[in-house]
Amino acid sequence: MRLRTLLRARGLDGALVVDPRHVHWLTGHWGRAVFSVLAFVPADGPVVLVTAYPPAGDVAADVTLTFEAARLATLVDDQPAAAFATLRPVLAPGAALGCDGPWLPGLLPGVTVYDLRGALLELRRAKDADELLLLRRGVAGCEAAFAAARLRVGSGITEVRLYAEMLAAAVEVVGEPIGEFGNDFQSGGGGGAPRARIPQPGELIPLDVSVVVRGYCSDLCRTLIVAAEPTAAQHEAHRLILGVLREIETMIRPGVTCRSVYARALERLDGRNGWSFPHHLGHGVGLSQHEAPRLNPNWDDTFRVGDVFTVEPGLYGEDLAGGVRIEEEYVVTEDGVERLSNAPVGL
Repeated sequence: MRLRTLLRARGLDGALVVDPRHVHWLTGHWGRAVFSVLAFVPADGPVVLVTAYPPAGDVAADVTLTFEAARLATLVDDQPAAAFATLRPVLAPGAALGCDGPWLPGLLPGVTVYDLRGALLELRRAKDADELLLLRRGVAGCEAAFAAARLRVGSGITEVRLYAEMLAAAVEVVGEPIGEFGNDFQSGGGGGAPRARIPQPGELIPLDVSVVVRGYCSDLCRTLIVAAEPTAAQHEAHRLILGVLREIETMIRPGVTCRSVYARALERLDGRNGWSFPHHLGHGVGLSQHEAPRLNPNWDDTFRVGDVFTVEPGLYGEDLAGGVRIEEEYVVTEDGVERLSNAPVGL
């Protein structure tokens, strides 16, 4: 109904939804990435879902159409064209449609298409209760990965083996395949993809993990020390990071600017003891890994009720044998924030 209100206000006959994340957001249908999926949401009238195979469960669509996606189990080459061809008879000649992604004009002759991507990003920004459930499942997967890492860091396994065991723990808790699993698994530095290298005693290893559940991205980071007691410098960096996190939790509420929160963290961290805080403070999460609100001085976002976002202060320097970064995930409420993550934060 929110989307239909937008369509009527813009004088559009309907929305052509081609991004599978948005199809899921609007209809509840979630399928394999190898198959194309479309939805047509008219300003008035029945919602049409186009899929490779009939949905396994209930969907929020009035009509479901299927197209030939495979022949004797071999995928056809141009699935988008097949999906569009199935939808074409539903569309009225001369229709004016909004669309949320790339399209080829030749696939829909006689139809005028307008870009709805920015409008849909705005519509989906505040998370509903069912979306929060998926995000919480992702957080649980992240926390299971950290628990597995605490048992294995410093045991002589490689970063790749540690990554694999963390991934297995996350998948088991989520109970289904997940999307891309984060980006930082290297010890002795600021982060990076896992290597066939054994972390060395005394190094810090920031583990920045993302668990994607049906398109919804949860993002957390914990830093662990490898087979040693933290040095005084590492302890101090860790103390500063935790202090900034707890201070920022008290600052954020609806209407507060993200730039002001970033500025506070920069003031508290950058340059302390010669260490640097060289990256953003956090970002919104949802159907994208990074979305509004952005805790970054290059954007001018303001916190709103329903925003789900991360805060990830970090400090890096040679005497830290890497860096310390801790990332938490929150939802903005009417009078502040609720932290969604509760994994231990100790080194």
